[in-house]
Amino acid sequence: MGQSASVTALGPIAQLGYVVDDVSAAMEHWIGALDVGPFFYLPSPPLNDLRYRGEPTDARIAVAITYSGDLQVELIQPLDDHPSPYRDFQARYGSGLHHLAHFTDDYDAALALYRQRGRTPYYEGRGLTPDQRFSYFDSPSHAGTVNEVVETSGFGGFFEHMREQSAGWDGTNPIRTIEF
Repeated sequence: MGQSASVTALGPIAQLGYVVDDVSAAMEHWIGALDVGPFFYLPSPPLNDLRYRGEPTDARIAVAITYSGDLQVELIQPLDDHPSPYRDFQARYGSGLHHLAHFTDDYDAALALYRQRGRTPYYEGRGLTPDQRFSYFDSPSHAGTVNEVVETSGFGGFFEHMREQSAGWDGTNPIRTIEF
């Protein structure tokens, strides 16, 4: 069983993204029951230029991020009723695994790989920095879970810092709030 060229070119899955009803309770579960942490909690991270299914949206979310080895875990709580993939996932499935993400320094090439497969983004925008773009792609063969591509160039080592903190985590300071 081989992988398609586009999946191979994108590299391994870098992130599992979960939609949750209550990000605080979800962090406590991952910390207490699964021994994963620390979490970097972003109560309302900057999201800009958001487009969902072709229309602009002002959807806001709370996010908590941690690592287990090289795998990033992201917990996402929708904060409003503006159109978003998180709100729609929650309405249809409740809480659960929403997306698998690939991180890339060459975002345009990653998008081109998806387009070669006939897939176009259904949700996209800019995240923590003006240079950080992201896009979601429907997964028509599996209900619920979708693909995301996240641009990491110009990101200033933010994810690497989180990974390092998780690798040496001794259980102290399990939730670290980051305000923007």
